[in-house]
Amino acid sequence: MSLSTIAIPTRGLEELGLQSTNTLHYQLSAEELVHDSLRLNQGELNNTGALVVKTGEFTGRSPKDKFIVKDEITENSVHWNDFNIPLEEKYFHCIRKKILDYLNAQPEVWVRDSYACADPRYRLNIRVVNDNPWANLFAYNMFMRPEEEELDNFNPDWHILAAPGLHLDAQECGVRQHNAAVISFKHRTILIAGSAYTGEIKKGIFSILNYILPHDKGVLSMHCSANIGQDGDTALFFGLSGTGKTTLSADPNRKLIGDDEHGWTDTGVFNFEGGCYAKCIDLSPEKEPAIYAAIRNGALVENTSFFPGTNEIDFANKTITENTRVSYPLHYISNAIEPAVGGIPENIFFLTCDAYGVLPPVSRLTPAQAMYQFISGYTAKVAGTEAGVTEPKSTFSACFGAPFLPLHPGQYASMLGEKLRKHNVKVWLINTGWTGGAYGTGNRMKLSYTRAMISAALDGKLDSVEYEMNPVFGVAVPTSCPGVPEAILNPRNTWADKTAYDKAAESLAKQFITNFEKYASGVTPEVLAAAPKI
Repeated sequence: MSLSTIAIPTRGLEELGLQSTNTLHYQLSAEELVHDSLRLNQGELNNTGALVVKTGEFTGRSPKDKFIVKDEITENSVHWNDFNIPLEEKYFHCIRKKILDYLNAQPEVWVRDSYACADPRYRLNIRVVNDNPWANLFAYNMFMRPEEEELDNFNPDWHILAAPGLHLDAQECGVRQHNAAVISFKHRTILIAGSAYTGEIKKGIFSILNYILPHDKGVLSMHCSANIGQDGDTALFFGLSGTGKTTLSADPNRKLIGDDEHGWTDTGVFNFEGGCYAKCIDLSPEKEPAIYAAIRNGALVENTSFFPGTNEIDFANKTITENTRVSYPLHYISNAIEPAVGGIPENIFFLTCDAYGVLPPVSRLTPAQAMYQFISGYTAKVAGTEAGVTEPKSTFSACFGAPFLPLHPGQYASMLGEKLRKHNVKVWLINTGWTGGAYGTGNRMKLSYTRAMISAALDGKLDSVEYEMNPVFGVAVPTSCPGVPEAILNPRNTWADKTAYDKAAESLAKQFITNFEKYASGVTPEVLAAAPKI
């Protein structure tokens, strides 16, 4: 029997198709879920009390195996592409039956009722069913937790059925291989089979909110972090992995609203989640003190290794994956705000790590430029050295979250543009990458300088300085910024070889233009005109 004293909602589970012959563990506490994981030898405790597990075959999302059921709801509204892969409804029923049969054959199943969205107007009730306890702990950490008195009348809006131990017959189920993550808006269900990577649970809910909120509710959904100042001013930080989104939004002088997923309504912004899912490769108390301190009782650490002969995590170890992760409740961050809501944003920061050393370290965007950069979602990563490759590699991810956007990126950008104009929001492009040359020649922008630029923007100290126009990208570049050497503000001036800079800038501009071609039909002429000039 479950250690939980809360009654199991057998009627709802029986209607779902779960048999009462299972041992159903309902709404266990974090401590109980850790206890079950240890009892089943599915994890170990580290020296600070966090549960450390291995997710097996998959240590990251599998975007080629994520499907959306194509039916009368989605056929003409979903932007079908390499991320939104259509699946016939008959295959959804096939996979759902196989998952339920699999779960009903397990000696134990873990069930959790939770919800997403801190704004009660948009609350989404979620029932999660797992075949292992630590995945249920992930749901406890990442989603919002109802009060016990709310559970008596809890009515799930969506179900997540997760069965990583089930391997599908790809041909029979209409999928690519033995694993799949399937979303059905008609049946309001997310099916996950064959993968134990918990990010599939998190991003499944994010994907459906990226459809429901903009399409049905008129709310802009965003892949960003958010914080709020002492005077109540809200700021948003967009950026792909490695650009500094988590680091730069973590400010001891500002309260954290959330680190990853938010909605923007007519009155302000709200967090979708009740927790954080942070990368922990090379984690240290010096680099990320808040995340480091959150790795304690109740936190779930994935795919890390211990120093030999100890239970101390070696955060630099990439033996299993570089995508090591930790999930924990939002209240593990000492400066997190409750409830996780803020007002209309006054400043928005698009973060890019430009390894070409071309973009200015700080620049201000017009609404049209903001929409163009939002759709582009640019950063540049340094390639690995496995084959001796050291040249930067461009990455473009629409709206800084292309794999999770069921609608055309132009729809999100249009909503963003309307809000920027209505509320006169300032939008800044921040290059956290290289200066004085590309990777291998130049140097990485000092974090202290980047923090100074963001602080100056937040404090209004960039409102009265002079600006000059970047001739290629058309953005407005301040000629001075408190706490930052003027010499680094114009990137061309930092290059010894000005001709080399011009060639690099032209090359990057061409990449922007080429990438944007696939979105051109879904945006206005004004946004198209915000493209770089060659």
